[in-house]
Amino acid sequence: MAKPSGSTCNIDCKYCFFLSKEALYPGGSHRMSEATLEAYITQLLEAHRAPWVTIAWQGGEPTLMGLPFFERAVELAERLKRPGQRLQHTIQTNGIAIDDDWCTFFAARQFLVGLSVDGPRELHDAYRVTRAGKGTFDLVMNGWRSLRRHGVECNILCTVNAANERHGRRVYTFLRDELGARFVQFIPIVERATENTITVANRGWSASPHGKRPLYTQTGDRVTERSVTPEGYGRFLIDVFEEWVRRDVGRVYVQLFDATLEAMLGRHGLCVHAPTCGDALALEHNGDVYACDHFVEPDYRLGNIHETHLLDLVASVRQRRFGAAKRDTLTRQCRTCEVRELCHGDCPKDRFARSRDGESGQSYLCAGLYAFFTHAQPAMRQMAALLQSRRPPAAIMAMTAARDAEAGPDSPCPCGSGNRLGLCHGRA
Repeated sequence: MAKPSGSTCNIDCKYCFFLSKEALYPGGSHRMSEATLEAYITQLLEAHRAPWVTIAWQGGEPTLMGLPFFERAVELAERLKRPGQRLQHTIQTNGIAIDDDWCTFFAARQFLVGLSVDGPRELHDAYRVTRAGKGTFDLVMNGWRSLRRHGVECNILCTVNAANERHGRRVYTFLRDELGARFVQFIPIVERATENTITVANRGWSASPHGKRPLYTQTGDRVTERSVTPEGYGRFLIDVFEEWVRRDVGRVYVQLFDATLEAMLGRHGLCVHAPTCGDALALEHNGDVYACDHFVEPDYRLGNIHETHLLDLVASVRQRRFGAAKRDTLTRQCRTCEVRELCHGDCPKDRFARSRDGESGQSYLCAGLYAFFTHAQPAMRQMAALLQSRRPPAAIMAMTAARDAEAGPDSPCPCGSGNRLGLCHGRA
């Protein structure tokens, strides 16, 4: 994932620890140069053997580079691609700068746009604010309307945090019904801190009274007050799942649900819940490459593409060890867990809690993830069986409706929690 403007952004989301990464490059322009752009595109295309190549732009806020930068990037990629290579351009944006000019370009070049929206106005505006502290909902909706007007393919990225964790169904139905979302990612906000840094972290990652942001690193076993709770995350996912499994299978695609169904069939496309990781590297504006988008910090810098080819950095022993550590450092609780094949211990960035045995390295989100996976497993198992018999997974909706009608709302949920159907939040 390339970050052409580094950590620089045009808004000031309170939970965005990536804003602090400006401290890694003090005094710099935080803008990708022509030389770095060409080196990146060249090496990315050279590194691919499969016909499809995804060129993914993130930030910070990548639109700060201006439209001409992306026009040059697309032209460069088209000129340098090998025979048979097909390009998919993607960009993750807060939507603030998106207007008709941007959308005309996106539509012409068939960009896939990821738009960050945290739910209805009051939930979105809780943390996604301007530098003046004002909510950004109306500004984002202006960008969304432009994308819709031009027919640009748009996915929604929604964080799950302390403000919206109790509103899973409301958030989901807003994204589905008001925004027409058909592809949605739910990303848990977990901001780590130490006992010494928690007070500063709770103030957010804006500039401190001394003019500098504290550099966020994946250390500490405390979390900020904006962070989602483990139980809240599980409840949010289950509430969304209960709406989705009755109405939207095959119509709305929720990344975690897709990944869970994949895992039921023995495949793992989402690094967070795959056995190993290490494929989601981050490229900074100056060509520095980091082991992961969540580990843009000095200890995880692999090198620079102006000195070492991108493929060599990705395939390095150091990076392979980083990816394998996800599997090799599982706690005993994870290794013996009944939903291990669906979860695989969660993302390493969140493994700072203790297991039931007191072992370090348990996911902070474990209780919520366990609740979700155990709750969803019966329906997911049925959908996997439908796929294996060459039937559409959407048939689960009729099966669920028949079960509901027969059982009634006071019957036990099939997840095995003992809770009543329709009120179940899993075993957590």
